[in-house]
This record gives sequence, structure tokens and C-alpha cells, in this order.
Amino acid sequence: MTADLILWDWNGTLLDDVALCVDALNRLLRRYGYPQQYDLDAYRDIFGFPVEEYYVRAGFDFSRHPFPVLAESYMQDYLPHSAACPLAQGAQETLEAFRTAGLRQVVLSASPADTLAHQVTQRGIRPYFDELLGLSDIYARSKVAIGLAYLQRSGFAPERCVMIGDSVHDAEVAQALGVRCVLLCSGHQSEAALKAAGAPVYPDLPEAAAAILRQAQAQ
Repeated sequence: MTADLILWDWNGTLLDDVALCVDALNRLLRRYGYPQQYDLDAYRDIFGFPVEEYYVRAGFDFSRHPFPVLAESYMQDYLPHSAACPLAQGAQETLEAFRTAGLRQVVLSASPADTLAHQVTQRGIRPYFDELLGLSDIYARSKVAIGLAYLQRSGFAPERCVMIGDSVHDAEVAQALGVRCVLLCSGHQSEAALKAAGAPVYPDLPEAAAAILRQAQAQ
């Protein structure tokens, strides 16, 4: 897997915020009077992109509570709590190993750009990345367009790029960009959903990173 560039997803891949997101979803449901609550496995079964469709699967009624209102309420709850979220297991070591191997690194996230910049900087890992690519709003619909624009202006050959993520959308983004993809089942979506996406699936970041480095060194 010869690579020049790693395209990192953020939430659930480098940032371990899955438990917070389960709690924030359940608080949002209670806040608006919905009886259902989700544990981690049930959350992973319904999560996905666009987030608007995931909210429907969670049981929200947009005729009663419009998606923009719910999204804003969710973010007001999520953001202050996210300061306590750690990096994923092995994240710091993997970032350093990729840098030592000469790989360039960029974050490509469905988070709002300002939130992404704050969260990355807060954890002291901003120097590892050439750029932080986030969305212009809080609605987390897709990151294909910003990824395509980055590859066009940066000049990286798509076939020498690898996307690391934790969602089916990351596999879809990778396909749209023409880059390879590896997925982690330690994040926001179930292993079964990820395996159906067709990309290699690893239990956690250290195993995925080791595989990328082994294949890069074998070339």
C-alpha cells in the first residue's frame, strides 16, 4: 500500500468521542420528549451519514422538531463535553510513526472547520497535519467536495493516498476521491456495516497503522 498522504477522519478515528456521542444522543432524545434510549451497540447500528438520516433512524420527528433545531441543540451539548474526550488508543504514536516514515497527513472531517481546528489544537497534535479540512456548517452531510478540492490543489496522486476512517461514509468518500481506504470498528459504526462497505476493516488504529506501514515498507 504505497502511500504519500494519509487522509484522516477525526471523530471516532483520531478522537475517541463515541461514548460522548451516545450520551449526547440520549440527552437530546430526553430533552425533546422521546422515550427511546440507545446503548453503544444500538447506536453503532443506526449511526451514519448524512446525520439528518441518522436522526430519522434514531426516531426524531422533524415535523415536530426540525433537524436544524435538533442539530444546534446537540452541538451546544456536545462541544463543552468534548473537551474531556481523549485521543484514540495509539493515535499519538501512529501520527509520529507516519511522520517518521515520510508520510504527509491531513484531517478530512465532517465536523465544522472551527470545531475541528479547536479540538485538534487543544490536544497538541496540530503540527502533524498539513491541513485541517472541515465543513462550513454543523449539519455533517458530506466531505467529498472538500476532499476533491484538496487533492486538486495539492497535487497528490489519489492512488498514493489512504483514507483512515470509522464509517461507511469514509469508504464512500475514499471511492469518490479515488483513494484507498481502511476502516476501524472501534468508532461510530458497527463492524458488520463497515465490512459491507468493501474496504479492509481493522479492530483498532494500531493494527490498521501497522498494516499500512508494513505494506508501504514492502514496496
